[in-house]
Amino acid sequence: MMAIDIKSKIYQAQCIGNVEPIEYMIPYPSMRSLIEGQNIKYADQVIIKELNITNQIFYDYVQQTSHWLDILGLKPKQRIIIPELEYPQSEIFLFGVWNLGAVGVLAVDANRSKIKKLCNTKLNLDSETSLFEKIKSYPINYKPKYKPLLDDEALLTFENESGIRLSHYNLLVNTNGIQKAIELKSRTSLHCDLKPRSTAWVIFQAILPIYSGCIFDRAKPDITFGDSDHSYNLRKDIEKLSEFSKNDIGICPENTAAVFIGNAPIHLTSFSIEETQVKIKGHSVMMGYLDELKNQSSFKREGLFISV
Repeated sequence: MMAIDIKSKIYQAQCIGNVEPIEYMIPYPSMRSLIEGQNIKYADQVIIKELNITNQIFYDYVQQTSHWLDILGLKPKQRIIIPELEYPQSEIFLFGVWNLGAVGVLAVDANRSKIKKLCNTKLNLDSETSLFEKIKSYPINYKPKYKPLLDDEALLTFENESGIRLSHYNLLVNTNGIQKAIELKSRTSLHCDLKPRSTAWVIFQAILPIYSGCIFDRAKPDITFGDSDHSYNLRKDIEKLSEFSKNDIGICPENTAAVFIGNAPIHLTSFSIEETQVKIKGHSVMMGYLDELKNQSSFKREGLFISV
């Protein structure tokens, strides 16, 4: 009964008004379909200016990565740690994991022992590893053995020690909300320099440029994202909403990444401060913590409550 009860509470927190998650249409059914779909429509568009990487080239790298992971014995639905590699290799690796039908894991040293119990640890890739060298001999045509669904787990992050589970839908709808809020247009050049340790990296650096048809450009970006002194500043102190400027983005991994921009919640999200807690509702609300006791204390009154 407990599992059924908490599942219901999480679903209630993910609803906003009369709109349930299943009722909002997004253009792709999974992260695997996102990269495949963008390649079908815009294969020749450059998406990484410095390396002259088009959607087609990026997709080929993703396919080769999936082949390599498959040959190593990794399986769909398996949790795989994302290594910290030179840009854009971690991003390609992550999409390769999704293309395999597996789950990406963002690891932090403080939770290393817990992570080892949950994930495959055979891939000990350090920052000097060249993914391009690892995958260069593999075919660019990979036929997935499993195609993830919107409500399948896509990401596990340990920014919170309890472990946060996010679905493909969470990632897509949060990215969609950011695109709408900042009115991000196709072919806009953007840049951010985040490490693959946070959901902010996943959303703003790995997914958003591809989802929005933008160009990742270190040299002369139109828009930048980062901690401070950027076009948009990513802030985790969401309890200080009254102090946010119009270009500050509130970040909370339990709500996938973005919660609000300026003082306005992103699309399909609501946010309120209640004494020492914040209450979040909407389609970006996570699948839950790994810790079931933490779930029981955090999901209540049709919302997700986070202590601040």
